[in-house]
Amino acid sequence: MSSAGVTRTYVEMRTPPASPPGAVPADVLVLPVSRCPAVYYRFLYGEVGRDWQWFDRLHWSDAELSAYLARPTVHLHVVHVDGAPAGYAEFVEHDDGSVEIAYFGLMSHALGRGLGRWFLEWAIAAAWALGPSRVWLHTCTLDHPAALPNYLARGFVVTRTEQVSAPVPPGA
Repeated sequence: MSSAGVTRTYVEMRTPPASPPGAVPADVLVLPVSRCPAVYYRFLYGEVGRDWQWFDRLHWSDAELSAYLARPTVHLHVVHVDGAPAGYAEFVEHDDGSVEIAYFGLMSHALGRGLGRWFLEWAIAAAWALGPSRVWLHTCTLDHPAALPNYLARGFVVTRTEQVSAPVPPGA
């Protein structure tokens, strides 16, 4: 497996946004997933990350995924459009009182519909509802080109960047 130079950007919010998310788009529903089966998580992760080189967790065993997802500090929410999964947000509560938006994204069939802005606003509100001292995430140059601009437009600020060597999956 080869590697590629990637810029990773960390962003955070220290206070909740002044306004709540906009109205829920028609035929959109966000549902929490409790006791998420490993196979369903792997489907969500694989579909959302297909074009963005998300593959690390695809190699986790069912036992590893199940143990991770069973942690009370991990929260998973799936956005549905017309009843079908269209993306997800994964939050992790950390010991320092922060909440990380560990994974966030839409499946390819949901891109280009204006849903990303609304779903990110929803995810930010949901993360703040957990009562953190700050909400943060990191993105990188392998993510969707609109990811970082969307985060910044929603009120996140850059706290640092770093150059990392990211493995490139075979065939990429």
